[in-house]
Amino acid sequence: MSYGVTLYVSGDYALFSRPEMKVERVSYDAMTPSAARGLLEAIYWKPQIRWLIDEITVLKPIRFTNIRRNEVSSKIPVKGATGVNAGMKDSSIIPHMAVDENRQQRASLLLADVAYLIRAHIAVLDRRVDKGGDEVSESEAVGKHLDMFKRRARKGQAFQQPYFGCREFPAAFELIEEEANTPAPDASLLGEKDLGYMLHDIEFDQDRRTKKVKSTTPHFFRAIMRDGVISVPALPFPISS
Repeated sequence: MSYGVTLYVSGDYALFSRPEMKVERVSYDAMTPSAARGLLEAIYWKPQIRWLIDEITVLKPIRFTNIRRNEVSSKIPVKGATGVNAGMKDSSIIPHMAVDENRQQRASLLLADVAYLIRAHIAVLDRRVDKGGDEVSESEAVGKHLDMFKRRARKGQAFQQPYFGCREFPAAFELIEEEANTPAPDASLLGEKDLGYMLHDIEFDQDRRTKKVKSTTPHFFRAIMRDGVISVPALPFPISS
């Protein structure tokens, strides 16, 4: 039994925003590991597991395009007399926002015509996966979760539509089960290219009692693409918390 997965994903556009660009959004040259993890979680996720990204392979030439989009500069408040919390308690209160008063137009530098291979494996945080709630071996627990993921991926099932960075850019996916069927990167991607520092993932410091997030810490790594393949290092923080 294989304890990893290979997923082919593709789409018309992608936007993996660089955090240093504050106003106008600019995409990284390739999919980030955190975006790849989010895509896998859209297909299959359980609180007992964590997806760990091993490699991201860029299959098509890296091409950028500019678009302008209408966005809103604020959001409906959670607290307050007309906020979301008040609306949940009193059905007569309808939280709302005047879009025409908060609309603004922003430019975005996107990736166009993208396709990637995501290679990943599962770390099991809680091995109690049988009906009796008993703990099983790690290999059996991982195998059961991977089998469930593969069944869903074969059928094209997902908890929510997978997307490339923004919900406006949906991603199509296909499970690669035979290594012989793995597509190769475009010839223009051969060689080595330094993509600079890329977001690896975000570490959440959570209060164990209230489950509220106290702080977030972004982690970055130096992304080197060799013949289209970006090798992703291990997470620099514990995943059991």
